[in-house]
Amino acid sequence: MNSEKTEGNERQILIEIIDKLCVEHMFKKGREGEKEFEMLLTTQNEDGLRYLKRKARETADRIYGKIIYIRGLIEFTNYCKNNCFYCGIRKDNNRIQRYRLSHDQILECCHKGYEFGFRTFVLQGGEDAYFTDDKICSILSDIKSNYPDCAVTLSIGEKSRESYQAFFDAGADRYLLRHETANEEHYKKLHPSEMSLANRKQCLSQLKEIGYQAGCGFMVGSPYQTMQTLYEDLIFMREFQPHMVGIGPFIPQKDTPFGEQKAGTLDRTLRLLSIIRLMNPHVLLPATTALGTIHLRGRELGVTAGANVVMPNLSPAKVRDNYKLYDNKIYTGVEAAEGITELSNKMSEIGYQIVTDRGDFR
Repeated sequence: MNSEKTEGNERQILIEIIDKLCVEHMFKKGREGEKEFEMLLTTQNEDGLRYLKRKARETADRIYGKIIYIRGLIEFTNYCKNNCFYCGIRKDNNRIQRYRLSHDQILECCHKGYEFGFRTFVLQGGEDAYFTDDKICSILSDIKSNYPDCAVTLSIGEKSRESYQAFFDAGADRYLLRHETANEEHYKKLHPSEMSLANRKQCLSQLKEIGYQAGCGFMVGSPYQTMQTLYEDLIFMREFQPHMVGIGPFIPQKDTPFGEQKAGTLDRTLRLLSIIRLMNPHVLLPATTALGTIHLRGRELGVTAGANVVMPNLSPAKVRDNYKLYDNKIYTGVEAAEGITELSNKMSEIGYQIVTDRGDFR
């Protein structure tokens, strides 16, 4: 009886925290807020967890309806000047086959994607000096000229303000730059000394000032991540007010310094997706490929937890395996643009519809 009473009390406390989050979009101030967050992230009360996900999904439905936006992901270069300790395309990894897509190959990906119904293209790559500002601007200009009804998202790392402005003027609409962690010490444990959290945050601020729909994000379960660093991530995102948030479980890549580290979990990723939705109700929130990699129904579960974006891969099939951010990347077909019908069916099974739409921030 005491056990049932304790569980009932915990459920009631969880519901109060979640209801407050729905209204105020923030935890209590100070240590009390950290305790509330920790409770949501560690509770084993199933009723409370179901309520968290249901409120997150209701929040997304109220703003965006029962629709899921699709983005066509084009991984156009796996060269990178950086040596981030978690990333499989880091500069010092000599065990992967490097590639760059040509200007024409990128446009061909867009052509294929447009025919499939994509109205947003995401150009993602390492920080590759070969792709100068002029090259990127030329690609953007041609995409916009050929597909004026489409949005283009860039995810190509830290650049100068002048570069960001040039890309924006050439037609880039959105920019995704994951901050990875808002904690200075944690950032240093994930990146080499020449990289800094201060510069990453400055880049994000500049993107918003220029006028981009700007996105940040982090890996769930990254090495040295703690309850405190995760809470700092949420505080940072609440202050930054991103248009997009990209989170997914950390998955180790065997040829990196973190190759033997433990992967992030489905459960914690889903809880954080729901919390982020309640804290940032209007945010565009992907159910990532990494989430689909650690669980066969990862993306569907992500949607039921509050996500409203999926990003099938438009890259040429022959290079997809070389974009090794992490190991065991899924190749079931659903993650690829060619599997859009199957993906649409899977979303339909859980009550959602994939739409042909730019899918802008509301």
